[in-house]
Amino acid sequence: MKRTLVAGAAFAVALSWPAMGQELTGTLKNIKETGTITLGYRDSSIPFSYLDDNQKPVGYAMDICYKIVDAVKKELKLDKLEVKLNPVTSATRIPLMANGTIDLECGSTTNNAEREKQVWFTNTHFLTASRFVSKKASHINSINDLKGKSVVSTSGTTNIKQLNEANAARNLGINIIPAKDHAEAFLMVESDRAVAFVMDDILLASFVASSKDPDAYVISTDAFSKPEPYGIMLRKDDVPFKKVVDAATAALYKSGEGEKIYNKWFMAKIPPKGLNLKVPLGPELKYEFAHPSDSPDPASYKAM
Repeated sequence: MKRTLVAGAAFAVALSWPAMGQELTGTLKNIKETGTITLGYRDSSIPFSYLDDNQKPVGYAMDICYKIVDAVKKELKLDKLEVKLNPVTSATRIPLMANGTIDLECGSTTNNAEREKQVWFTNTHFLTASRFVSKKASHINSINDLKGKSVVSTSGTTNIKQLNEANAARNLGINIIPAKDHAEAFLMVESDRAVAFVMDDILLASFVASSKDPDAYVISTDAFSKPEPYGIMLRKDDVPFKKVVDAATAALYKSGEGEKIYNKWFMAKIPPKGLNLKVPLGPELKYEFAHPSDSPDPASYKAM
């Protein structure tokens, strides 16, 4: 699989970097000096990162981040490493990463070339596509059926950008409503303030599964995008930290433990309501686990 020029260069440099042989810099230095690492989490991105009934952040991406924390602790030879948790939203996650508030963003963030100008990502842990959910009673079967209607998406996401682009390209005259988070966006469809919610299909599946009447909703087959990679986000230009994070995630996915964590969150009952999303590991992601990559290019993710 191809890497971007930036990420590829970082990886090449990282291979020759003796992390503990030279003076620590950047994120690793800060973690060593403070004895803490800060994880950014989402409150409603089921099953990646969300609050359980005890208001504790849990999820697939959180489990991966804790494996990274273990690797950082081992790399820095720390007896203990305090984990601080900081909430983020679609709009705040990149600024909070850039200004040093968080060290890892554990959620459902799409890795793309545009974002790589501001932040870096580690190896892909999920592949999704941008679709819409609507009520079956609305009989909306395609993107073109959204013409002239009110459609919601979450502020600061690639999804709302794709919705705007499709709206302009197809001259649909859609009234696009920005929501502050995913939960608010789904509620707008639930309460008929919008006919559809455009978001990553797996997140839509989680909202439908946890709704009062799952059978009332349908997720479109029509997509606004090709399969897109999710990655754990970290600060740009921090080569030594990326080396540790990449090694940790690659080892996790290649060992088979990554698939076990996946099945825990996508093929079994999850807290707090015991819902089962029933989304099996697809061939593209299975290949990705065997051959870890941080590529932002959707075309590079193909089942072999």
